[in-house]
Amino acid sequence: MPRMSYQALARKWRPRDFATTVGQDHVVRALSNALEQQRLHHAYLLTGTRGVGKTTLARILAKALNCIGPDGNGGITATPCNQCEVCAAIDAGRFIDYIEMDAASNRSVDEMTALLERAVYAPSNARFKVYMIDEVHMLTSHAFNAMLKTLEEPPDYVKFILATTDPQKIPVTVLSRCLQFNLKQMTPTAISGRLTEILGLEGIGAEAAAVQMLARAARGSMRDGLSLLDQAIAYSGGTVTLATVQAMLGAVDGLTLVRLLDALAAGDATQMLAIADEMAARSFSFGQALRDLAGLLHRIALAQQAGVVGDDVVNAAEIQRLAGSFSPEEVQLYYQIALHGRNDLSLAPDEYAGFTMTLLRLLAFAPRDDAAPPTPQAAAPRAMAAGATTGSAPATLAAPKHAKSAKAAAPPLPGAEQWPELVARLQVAGLARELAAHSELLSSDDDHFRLRVSIKSYAEAGNVERLRAALAQHFGRPMRVSVAVGDTAGATTAAALAEQARSEKQKSAEQAIYADPFVKELIENFGAQVEPQSIRPRES
Repeated sequence: MPRMSYQALARKWRPRDFATTVGQDHVVRALSNALEQQRLHHAYLLTGTRGVGKTTLARILAKALNCIGPDGNGGITATPCNQCEVCAAIDAGRFIDYIEMDAASNRSVDEMTALLERAVYAPSNARFKVYMIDEVHMLTSHAFNAMLKTLEEPPDYVKFILATTDPQKIPVTVLSRCLQFNLKQMTPTAISGRLTEILGLEGIGAEAAAVQMLARAARGSMRDGLSLLDQAIAYSGGTVTLATVQAMLGAVDGLTLVRLLDALAAGDATQMLAIADEMAARSFSFGQALRDLAGLLHRIALAQQAGVVGDDVVNAAEIQRLAGSFSPEEVQLYYQIALHGRNDLSLAPDEYAGFTMTLLRLLAFAPRDDAAPPTPQAAAPRAMAAGATTGSAPATLAAPKHAKSAKAAAPPLPGAEQWPELVARLQVAGLARELAAHSELLSSDDDHFRLRVSIKSYAEAGNVERLRAALAQHFGRPMRVSVAVGDTAGATTAAALAEQARSEKQKSAEQAIYADPFVKELIENFGAQVEPQSIRPRES
């Protein structure tokens, strides 16, 4: 019998034209209009997370530029025919004038120079020679410099399509030469709709709730969604059901989450830990469990404040009932605790310990009607944990009254000018230190540090929490931190001041070299040159 080859769904159902591209209408519309009006740029930059269609759109654009139509007489079009030899060759990856290069493995200046040398030759069998450079941010600085001139003024028959998951690492000199399109993460609704369509075309049955769970697990990536669907089909051996998808993903069923929240409402630590033991016995993913718990709390908050109760895993009646079991303030606090627990799971001794500590933290912050007023020793850590915020969101809980009286005798917090000096003394490392070093201090009143940073990735919740803990340790009392993302007044950040000091030391070192009599003699009498990169300031 001949051997049958199976083609993965992500490859089999990859969009072949703009009309079948899902979730990127803003990019499709702009490119289609440009093609129809013949307003063609020489370089395009596609940015976005993995699996949102960067390479797919590059191939469609290459076809649109070179399609010759079924009769061989077609021109540039926004609707490539997918029938002519050009379209077929690009789809098959064998079109000689469409060159895809992975910058992650071809990142040196020599490889870029070789590519650009080939660009001067006219296309052999096409209108345009199209170069697609994937993960372009991985190129070295010398490779970027090598491509600048060609990227700005390429031959009329050459088009560049650059793709990246990290545009912040691309030099601004390259960005300014490209027409930029930011591809969005796809919504679970868009992904589930496409998965349902493909299941119908494949003749495979599936429960709607199972498809929706796969769409959420894809986390914005259509490619990941199709790969998970492939896995679910193989795992189920037939109809894709919610039970098989939950088992495959290690996902917690909605009833388990409801039981957890019921035990939390009752203040029953024994029951919560028993449920955690059940989850461990069934090999549930604790990371996914905390993510799903945060999702459930989000839907409870929507039910409380917006009247939205629909859900595909936990029914509306349960959502409504849970919305009445907690106050809106409690739900907001529990949501933050679930998120922080998920972020800190990798730091725990093991996942079970991290998960159960998060459950105990939920209980520790649950209000008690018959509880005595907290002592200062007990209240301080509680206020400290509640004080951390991420993004530009406000703190969840206010500091206790006794903390305010204690602050009256405490030394004043630093202003913007003293912030860099404080950063140098903080006991913090890694990305949290980068956050501190690249931040501008906006204000520091009422034990609340308000910062602004220009690099969004530095403002992630885990970095903010570690910086908050370092500030609390430094000042010996609870602190709050909120971080906004935006342009900073460069010279006020610790990183900018450090760079300025380094630059001044470098300048002084260069001046000392050029002032040296021996060096002067070599330059004047022998035509010698000083290589600036070889000059290093003396370490003090």
